Amino acid sequence: MKYISTRGGMEPTEFCETLLEGLAPDGGLAVPEELPRLSREQLESWRGLAYADLATEVLGLFATDIPRDDLARMTAAAYGPHNFPDGPVPLRDIDGGLTLVGLSEGPTLAFKDMAMQFLGQVVEYALERRGSTLNIVGATSGDTGSAAEHAFRGKERITVFMLSPQGRMSAFQRAQMYSLTDDNIHNIAVSGVFDDAQNLVKELSSDLEFKRAHHLGAVNSINLARITAQVVYYVWAWLRASDDAAPDARGAFEVSVTVPSGNFGNILAGYFAKGMGVPIRRLVLAANENNVLDEFFRTGVYRPRPAAETLKTSSPSMDISKASNLERFLYDLLGRDPERMNAAWRELDETGALDLTAELPRLRGEFGFFSGTSTHTDRLATIAAVREATGEIIDPHTADGVKVARDYVEEGVPMLVLETAKPEKFQETITEAIGVTLPLTAELQEMLEAEQYVVEMPADAAQLRAYIEGNAAL
Repeated sequence: MKYISTRGGMEPTEFCETLLEGLAPDGGLAVPEELPRLSREQLESWRGLAYADLATEVLGLFATDIPRDDLARMTAAAYGPHNFPDGPVPLRDIDGGLTLVGLSEGPTLAFKDMAMQFLGQVVEYALERRGSTLNIVGATSGDTGSAAEHAFRGKERITVFMLSPQGRMSAFQRAQMYSLTDDNIHNIAVSGVFDDAQNLVKELSSDLEFKRAHHLGAVNSINLARITAQVVYYVWAWLRASDDAAPDARGAFEVSVTVPSGNFGNILAGYFAKGMGVPIRRLVLAANENNVLDEFFRTGVYRPRPAAETLKTSSPSMDISKASNLERFLYDLLGRDPERMNAAWRELDETGALDLTAELPRLRGEFGFFSGTSTHTDRLATIAAVREATGEIIDPHTADGVKVARDYVEEGVPMLVLETAKPEKFQETITEAIGVTLPLTAELQEMLEAEQYVVEMPADAAQLRAYIEGNAAL
């Protein structure tokens, strides 16, 4: 398996090299030359596997430059009881014919652990093989940062510089990041919104001289290893949803999946899974008030909003108005043609919008994408309704997913909703919705009360470069 750039300027590259690079040298994103294909027989042969073993099988299709025994060791470490004491990815039925896919059983109580724990293993492996170091520069709207820092803390060859928007995350999210004291973890609170932080990461990643001199890499969902690791739980969720189906009917057993989405990475993994042959009927994107992606899938016009128009909401991890991973999908939508891709970005840069209305019928027909928007009022009502019906308490982002999913339920097609985080991470909204203060373990309470370590910085690339130069792993 080799990887190429969406913009056509990268020689085909193997998995380990790709995961250390982040952005491609031409500013594009790495994509597989061709998605692997799964037969019905192959899917069925995986039905009895534990999650870590399934991860070895799926990731082995992408990471063909890693010996199988090494890959199996890394997936066992990533998804074993140390990180997932109750086991990863339980499925739980709730009201209205919906099923939650539990992705928040890991160490930071958010779905980002599902990919980041593997990334922590495989990046260290690739660096040891190369005899090199890596300075990870990332941006987070909430959960990516804590998941990355907990996956890479204390690793000798890796230093993490994590940018977050000042005042835009929950108190719990800030505590999970800023309370860490490991020497290789650096938290930087940037003035502005997530998109400002993400733009800084892209600017430094596009500066090839600085990137190579300081061994910069990325762990945001622009890192393809994140996306491939997330493909695993789509396969797992389909297997578990179809376990009770008659064996001769399983091959045609379709599910639809609703995904709360900000940066388009999580749902992109579902798009990959569907393209590989997992029987997914619909991919439903749930947006919050920053609904640029909902607008695109409804109208065919992609119109990112400036930072000043990015709203602060009660599902803060989705407060994003420029979705990095959409480029990987647009590459397919535009026929995997780098010239069309580059022309599209020129149009976006010059006009502030990308008009793909001619492709609108294909979005739902050929690709199976649907979408919807959920507001603060919707979140509160959904959290309350789910709790009243089932006793289950869901976090605000998952509530966005549940709200939008209800509009797309079809008779005879299970609707899976990807859970994104534990509700304890968003106590203020939970209390507003149902009047309850969720109990915290002693360990979590201690974390919330711990001293926090963070550097505040304007959204200035020169200052960020100087800070990295002074603190980078050599």
